Amino acid sequence: MRILFVSLGCDKNLVDSEMMIAQLARSGHTFTDDEAEAEAVIVNSCCFIGDAKEESIQTILQFAQRKNEGTLKALIVCGCLAQRYQKEIREEIPEVDALVGTTAIDRIVRTVESVLEEKPEDAVEDPERACVCGMPRSVTTGGHYAYLKIAEGCNKRCTYCVIPSVRGGYRSVPMEELIRQARTLAEGGVKELILVAQETTLYGTDLYGEKALPRLLHELAGIEGIVWIRLLYCYPEEITQALIDAIRREKKVCHYLDIPIQHASDRILAKMGRRTRREELETRIANLRAQIPDICLRTTLITGFPGETEEDHEASLAFVDAMEFDRLGVFPYSQEEGTPAAEMPEQIPEDVKLARQAEIMELQQEIAFEKAEGLVGQVMDAMVEGRLTDEDAYVARTYRDAPDVDGYLFLRTGRELMTGDFVRVRITGSYEYDLIGELEDEFTE
Repeated sequence: MRILFVSLGCDKNLVDSEMMIAQLARSGHTFTDDEAEAEAVIVNSCCFIGDAKEESIQTILQFAQRKNEGTLKALIVCGCLAQRYQKEIREEIPEVDALVGTTAIDRIVRTVESVLEEKPEDAVEDPERACVCGMPRSVTTGGHYAYLKIAEGCNKRCTYCVIPSVRGGYRSVPMEELIRQARTLAEGGVKELILVAQETTLYGTDLYGEKALPRLLHELAGIEGIVWIRLLYCYPEEITQALIDAIRREKKVCHYLDIPIQHASDRILAKMGRRTRREELETRIANLRAQIPDICLRTTLITGFPGETEEDHEASLAFVDAMEFDRLGVFPYSQEEGTPAAEMPEQIPEDVKLARQAEIMELQQEIAFEKAEGLVGQVMDAMVEGRLTDEDAYVARTYRDAPDVDGYLFLRTGRELMTGDFVRVRITGSYEYDLIGELEDEFTE
């Protein structure tokens, strides 16, 4: 069949999608981006927070309507929404032919075949099932960078989070399998590996009895063709000296860390079930900057957690002002059924959550714009992402920019550049979150 594959949610979900696409392609199915051409639609869904859940549901309903109109032969839902709401989807959206849970992506071909045979079978397994890994992937990110999912699930059990119930406890992917995947990606032209998991910093504790991320970084850095290795989702309390040393020592590891902190009020951090307090966060951030002076730090915050007072909100504002993060995202608290936080008293009105979100982002905007201006005059490497033909300019990223979530570098040159090329760039200006530059060997005062 001609399949339209829709991948929603996080980059970890995207890795699952790429594995399913490769399995289906090997079985003879083809793919299209044109809804009118599609005979089947597969939606890999997300339900981490309310907005993501709503996007997934609306997407499914859109294709359910097309199924009712007779233009689709099959509609299959995969991922977190299928895992968490199997019964509800079955009852409320009968147009869905089959469901595939988070730990059953290796059964996607059989599921599609069961629908074609008009004997549809759901594939929703226990979320604690062993990691599905080792399958081929069809990289969908353009080929010059790819995500490497190094673990599945989470053991932290923050009071607001559904991940442990949807994806199970923490399970690391064996190191030899990750190295094999990375070599295959590099042979296919991937130059940047972006390591992801619900938490990357605990990698290996279940398999090797120790935090093995520094060792994994060393092994990945030895792979020919890989130029950058980027780390996301590093919980602050798990960042060890060994990890800091590995980031400093391995030249391919970007001086970039994503360290979700979620709040800066000790009282709210305790209610969230987080493992750090404000003073510890300040100490860890200061230590990272002292040892890696050019490190780019990204974080996330939640506003409107149950019981959050104006004083708690002011604590977050003061913390953001003092820490001056390079990158920062803010999300209003999402009341997710089945989590301890959903049952807590003093739920915050939505308008208050959004007002507090906007206030923090306004402050962060000032910080980010100033930091971008402060980079003018520096020379750094950048990866070319593509060309803006209507403006005769190239789009690139520096080590400070993760795909899709951070800013871009725009540069003009008469030279022909290709996506994935690395160039030496002098920063000549900034515009809000983005940078403007020239090739260093073309720069003139």
